[in-house]
Amino acid sequence: MTNHSEMHRVEVLDSYMTYRDAGPKNGPVVLFLHGNPTSSYIWRDIITDVAPHARCIAPDLIGFGQSGKPDIDYRFVDHIRYLDAFIDALEISSAFIVAQDWGTAFAFERAARLPEFMRGLAFMEFIRPMESWDEFHQVPAARELFQKFRTPEIGEKLILEDNIFVERVLPGSIKRPLTEEEMSAYRAPFPTPETRRPVWRFPNQLPIAGEPGDVWALLSAAHAALRESTYPKMLFVGEPGALVSPDFARKFASTLRNCEVVPLGAGAHYLQEDHPGAIAAGVRRLMEGAGQR
Repeated sequence: MTNHSEMHRVEVLDSYMTYRDAGPKNGPVVLFLHGNPTSSYIWRDIITDVAPHARCIAPDLIGFGQSGKPDIDYRFVDHIRYLDAFIDALEISSAFIVAQDWGTAFAFERAARLPEFMRGLAFMEFIRPMESWDEFHQVPAARELFQKFRTPEIGEKLILEDNIFVERVLPGSIKRPLTEEEMSAYRAPFPTPETRRPVWRFPNQLPIAGEPGDVWALLSAAHAALRESTYPKMLFVGEPGALVSPDFARKFASTLRNCEVVPLGAGAHYLQEDHPGAIAAGVRRLMEGAGQR
């Protein structure tokens, strides 16, 4: 059995990033990209099931998990820069990407810019440009909370001081109760208000009603490229989901080429914690469909 908790570290730009690396070094690469406020830890059980078939690499985004926390703004473009440098440092020339939440935004952007990198994409609870707040989230209360996150001073208090993203949003978007050990792993990177700044930045970078302009432009272009792309895709969806409902997933997949929708059953946003086995099975199937035995 591969040790899913073995962490590695690599120097990246002016800091360092930590990552999980499991499976055969000469196998096809599966790159796992997490979202907010999690880390590579969220992929731990999925990696255990996929590692016999592929080299699984799961970084902690800069400012998250055990990675460094340089003095940067933690905007979308900052993360792209560090993730690019990480991928270059590990000399990954092509990969299947498995992504959730903000991880999908990085996957879409990279796929648009470097289509030859993509062997396949498995994604869930994805980020997309939204014309208005009405399109954000299945639950009105969550919509209101995220609007507060984007309100100056109120958002900082809720996320930086009260740590609400880790203590409430995360466990509240998982169907099963997290154990104390699991909650401790998610709390560990964010012990103080200053360490939570990367968590605060992400909801303020969501592309809604044209703002922020740079994220809106990058992800609009990335979604256009996604619609034209031909590499195999798999969209996992929970019931009722959070950002992505089953109905929306089916409609969205119908606008793409070569995209299979995989219903997971009861789930909200952090589907990896509720359905690791089914997600791992889907990733293996995606690889097989792409000719990776």
